[in-house]
Amino acid sequence: MPVPFFDIRYNLGPAEKQALLRRWAAVLDHGRFINGPEVGELEQRLARFLGIEHVVACSNGSDALVLALRAAGVGPGDEVIVPAFSFFATAGAVARLGAVPVFADIDPETFCLDPAAAAVRAGDLTRAVLPVHLYGRPAPVGEIRRAVEAACGREVAVVEDAAQAVGAASPEGPCGGLGLAAGFSCFPTKNLGACGDAGFVTTRSGEIAARLRRLREHGGGRRYHHDEVGYNFRHDTLQAAALLERLDHLLEYNAARIEAAADYGRRFAAAGLAGPIRWPEVVPGHVFHQYVIRAERRDDLVEHLRRAGVGCAVYYPVPLHLQPCFAGLGGRAGRLPESERAASQVLALPIHPGLGPEDRAEVVAAIEAFYS
Repeated sequence: MPVPFFDIRYNLGPAEKQALLRRWAAVLDHGRFINGPEVGELEQRLARFLGIEHVVACSNGSDALVLALRAAGVGPGDEVIVPAFSFFATAGAVARLGAVPVFADIDPETFCLDPAAAAVRAGDLTRAVLPVHLYGRPAPVGEIRRAVEAACGREVAVVEDAAQAVGAASPEGPCGGLGLAAGFSCFPTKNLGACGDAGFVTTRSGEIAARLRRLREHGGGRRYHHDEVGYNFRHDTLQAAALLERLDHLLEYNAARIEAAADYGRRFAAAGLAGPIRWPEVVPGHVFHQYVIRAERRDDLVEHLRRAGVGCAVYYPVPLHLQPCFAGLGGRAGRLPESERAASQVLALPIHPGLGPEDRAEVVAAIEAFYS
């Protein structure tokens, strides 16, 4: 039986469709399609859900990172330490501000930025560090901050890339509330996914939140009055309405992902696959936006799974320091070995809440067949 990697309709059954259409009908009635009342309601409800004082909704997750970095004072010529193993927007947001992404290696167990590696890359031009809660696993933000600030001998802004981590939390607190600001994505495949593009920024500072709102609207606090040059990063009201509906189910969706991850682990262990693959541990606060294993002969396994009708994906095949657009920054193969090793081994398996135990059994059986 085919097992899709992701089914965009898993949360669009008849009842969910009707609820969503009712919310959209309300938007059609009032006609405020940009930053309408649903946007403010979404910001308030997300703030309560996350336990973070301020939420500023915006156009998408990539723009959310730009806003968060700009609010942290990052600008042309500044250096921002980022993990070399992440989605492109992590480093792209830095470059969009005229700043320089400085690539550091990852912890091989967590795939998150390694504090010691980040400290090695710190210098006089370091303005911020951008840890990523990759795949929904909280990064050790406090440890990263302490390591980088010790290396710099001064305070350094921490901006979180929480694009994949809505609802995730570490012992330090909720992801998105551990630094000066954080960017989240609501791309349709995320744990909290819109029906199009959407994102938001979180911060505990009222002053930062006010500036984020100005920057979101061309830098103006009042219409046609601009305090600084900002952006057109406004939020679509139809997407806010969709997210309000999805937010009602987010705890349920995240719990389903966590249970699926635990089930995968039990099945892999029972199949005796601890040699050729390594699967992620279920740690408190991890919300498993992706379920990513390390696999021997990864590319051959990908082809085998696709022939077997099992969906899978590689996040990410090329580390950021080896991307052609960043060639001028001096990245060379062999410089960041853990990021490069991860890029050659990682494989994401189906994890979305629409999959059942029988689907996971099919996935595990297909992997077992490949290695046997």
